[in-house]
Amino acid sequence: MTTETKLDPQVPIKPWWQQHGETIRIFVVALAIALFLRTFIVEPRFIPSGSMEPTLQVGDRILVDKISQQWQEPQRGDILIFYPPKSPAIEDNTKAYIKRLIGIEGDRIAVHGGKVYRNDKPLDEPYIAKAPKYMMRPVTVPKGHYWMMGDNRNHSNDSHIWGFLPKENVIGKATIRFFPFGDRLGAITASK
Repeated sequence: MTTETKLDPQVPIKPWWQQHGETIRIFVVALAIALFLRTFIVEPRFIPSGSMEPTLQVGDRILVDKISQQWQEPQRGDILIFYPPKSPAIEDNTKAYIKRLIGIEGDRIAVHGGKVYRNDKPLDEPYIAKAPKYMMRPVTVPKGHYWMMGDNRNHSNDSHIWGFLPKENVIGKATIRFFPFGDRLGAITASK
C-alpha cells in the first residue's frame, strides 16, 4: 500500500527564490557589508616576498587599515602598502608593495657607512635584517611624496632604486598580523 501526497490546488507552489527569500536577502546584505569593509575600511593582504624581513615573513597575512589616513597622515616608521610609481625599475606597478616609511616631505635622506641618515642623523634601526651595503647621495623628499625602504635593505626594490612615492599611491597601513598563529600574531608597531 502506498500513500500519495495530494497537493491542494488552492495553494500555489512558490518558486525557489521566494521560498528562500530571507536567506537570499541576508546573504546579499552580508556580501555588501564585506565588500564595503574591504574597499574602504580594512583589507587582508599576503606578504609575497622577503623585502620586509625580519619584521614580516613570506607568507604572513596582515590587515591593512585603509581609513585612518583620511584624518591622520602616516608617520615615519609606519609600514605602508602602496602602488609603486612608474619606473623602469618596476616591472608591474599595478601590484602592491609593502615598505617602511622612512622620510616625509622635506626630509633629507642619505645612505652611507651601513646607515640610513635622515636630516643628517643616523637612524637607530633594530628592525632591519642587515646594514645596507650600498651608498646613496642625499636627496630631499619633495612635497606630496614619501621615501619608502624595506627592512631587508639589501634585498628590497624600494625608494633607493625607484625614487619618491606619491602620497596618493598609498593604500593603507599594516596594522595586524593575523597569520601565522603563535608568538608573531598581533599588532604591527611602527619604529621611528
